[in-house]
Amino acid sequence: MAWEWLTGLSTQIMQAIPFTNLVEQIQQLPFEEKQVLSELLENYLREERRKEIYKTYQETKKNQEQLVFSSDINTLKKQLL
Repeated sequence: MAWEWLTGLSTQIMQAIPFTNLVEQIQQLPFEEKQVLSELLENYLREERRKEIYKTYQETKKNQEQLVFSSDINTLKKQLL
C-alpha cells in the first residue's frame, strides 16, 4: 500500500531524493496507491491552507484592535498622518 511506502521513507531519505526521482517513483506506483497518495496530499494541503487562513485571521484581529473609529474629520486626518 502507498501508506506503507510513505511511512517507510524517513525525512532524511525524502530530503535526499531529487524531486524528479520522486515523481518517477510515484508514476511507477499502482493506481490504488496513487489514489491514497493523492488523498494524503490533498489533506496536507487543506491543513496547510487552514493554518494560513487562521494566521491571517489572527493578524487581522490584531490590526483591528489598533483601529480607532471616529466621525470627526480632524481626528481622521490626524490618524492618516
